[in-house]
Amino acid sequence: MIQKLAIIGVGLIGGSMAQALREEGVVQEIVGCGRGKPNLQKAVELGVIDHFTHDVSAAVQGADFVVLAVPLSAMRKTFEAMLDHLAEDVVVTDVGSVKGCVIRDAEQVFGKVPDFFVPGHPIAGTERSGVDAAFPELFHNRRVILTPIENTAQPALERVEQVWQQCGAETTRMEITHHDEVLAATSHLPHMLAYALVDSLARMKENDEIFRYAAGGFRDFTRIASSNPTMWRDICLANKEALGVMLKRFADELHDLAKILETEDSDGLLEIFNRAKEARDSYIDGIK
Repeated sequence: MIQKLAIIGVGLIGGSMAQALREEGVVQEIVGCGRGKPNLQKAVELGVIDHFTHDVSAAVQGADFVVLAVPLSAMRKTFEAMLDHLAEDVVVTDVGSVKGCVIRDAEQVFGKVPDFFVPGHPIAGTERSGVDAAFPELFHNRRVILTPIENTAQPALERVEQVWQQCGAETTRMEITHHDEVLAATSHLPHMLAYALVDSLARMKENDEIFRYAAGGFRDFTRIASSNPTMWRDICLANKEALGVMLKRFADELHDLAKILETEDSDGLLEIFNRAKEARDSYIDGIK
């Protein structure tokens, strides 16, 4: 049982986590913290949180479980606001999409990464944001990657795993650098491509006609371009090294595709399409 849960950033992820834990009956009190008063008031009205504050230090006071669901660019200031206000038995975790920068921020604020801090990243979400978008089933049958370091306390790690499992998620552990490389390929690169494609088409003279006749494939591929631009700017910059490698590799692949079309290499094109379909069917749709 969590006696007091502090959600710093009551949006899609933080709000959904609060709702899931409340539905499971494993939390007594939930306090929300953020900058936007209308969003926090809405969270109270929806029963996502019990009350709210704009003061991080007040939110974490007496909390035994703290979730940092703030943008990566706000992580260091959030750590600074928490400093010297945390309970002795507290467990703190985050939901950031990049882990290396979070670890660096924690080291700079605390001197070293606290043993009660368990870096985490739920592989779940939608293109919507804010507490209105939250729903308790968001994490059902989804993976949550935890990236503990050498001094992470085992009881803290186990507690974070338990909390995520109570939200309906499956937890796994991963080394920090490897996490950032994997997510650069599977999450950050697709977002950059979606944003770039929509922006490129929008700047064409015929953009009205292009969007008017866009088919389902275009909508499916570009759905994530409706995600929060500020959040994704922060994510891409925070993971620029790994993401830069993937962008260059993908640019080379596009160059090769252009040559295949130019030479009308039918067999080569079909080979790529078949290989891609088999990979997606096996590792995405067919995953257990």
